[in-house]
Amino acid sequence: MDGQPGRATLGWSNGPHTFDRANVHPRFNFAAAQAVACGVKLEASGGSMEKLIREEYVEQGYFFKALRERLARSEALQDVMENVREEILSTTKLPLAIDYLRAELSHSGMMSLAMKKLSHYFTAFQAFVVASAEDEKGRFDLRVALDVLRFDAEFRATDPTPVATFFYQFETLCRNRLDYDKGLSAILEDPTFDEGWRNWLTFVRQQIGLIELTDLVYVASQHYVEQQTRLGSSEIEMPENVLFGAKEGKIALANRRKEPLYFFEALQRQLGYPRVPRLEKQREDPLQALGAIMRRLERMESRLKFLEDEQREGGIDLAKFYKGKRPPN
Repeated sequence: MDGQPGRATLGWSNGPHTFDRANVHPRFNFAAAQAVACGVKLEASGGSMEKLIREEYVEQGYFFKALRERLARSEALQDVMENVREEILSTTKLPLAIDYLRAELSHSGMMSLAMKKLSHYFTAFQAFVVASAEDEKGRFDLRVALDVLRFDAEFRATDPTPVATFFYQFETLCRNRLDYDKGLSAILEDPTFDEGWRNWLTFVRQQIGLIELTDLVYVASQHYVEQQTRLGSSEIEMPENVLFGAKEGKIALANRRKEPLYFFEALQRQLGYPRVPRLEKQREDPLQALGAIMRRLERMESRLKFLEDEQREGGIDLAKFYKGKRPPN
């Protein structure tokens, strides 16, 4: 504390950053913030699922890729699953999971319900992404969801670090404007994260929207520790669990109070973190566009001709529309 009532201070390399208790959201949890900084455990759920072997993630990536490509051909999802099942390695558990997905899809019309029940095989984040795409009130496209799941499975096959996994999953929430509370709850249950990570993610879930993500990442980074050590600050308590490296901390500090997507793009440029798939706009064929323009011009020309005929003394000649038949009296 800086000695002033109602104010708490966090140290920054470019000077102290103060939070005025009178001007922050009433739900801001100062006690939780101090507890996380001191390494106190918060209640966190999840973490019961174990990681799958590499072959499972490789086959999952192919499964989601095949679904994405064949849905573009307007094929039924159940038929696509039945065909892809024959292509999946029988030595993995994915064929059995596909059978259950098909049965639930035929029964309820929702694939996410089956994925939630298969929590020992599919992660909670995978089920959340599919549920968001199936939500009728949402605007999350199923094609983007399948691309996200494909890259997520392929990424897991490389045994990624918890830092890379967190940035990929959180950018998915941010870029597609998904529910942060449900999304972070799903991320909490990911087997990639240990107890220290789940403790920090619980705090992020409570404070996101009140504190910027870049601030949260910076305070939990090695760069923050180095800066406070260099400044010799004795009033700032160091985080017990340093989750992010010095480079991530520097990038987070440089992107404070900016668009969050700029932070993720900087991480991808500088440190090679994976990019979240986006729905690419299909380029229109110039010949098809020219044909559509010609048809519109023809319709406009016919309408102008009708107007000209109406302006004449005789009006519009309807006899030519009967093709030799006698017009009614």
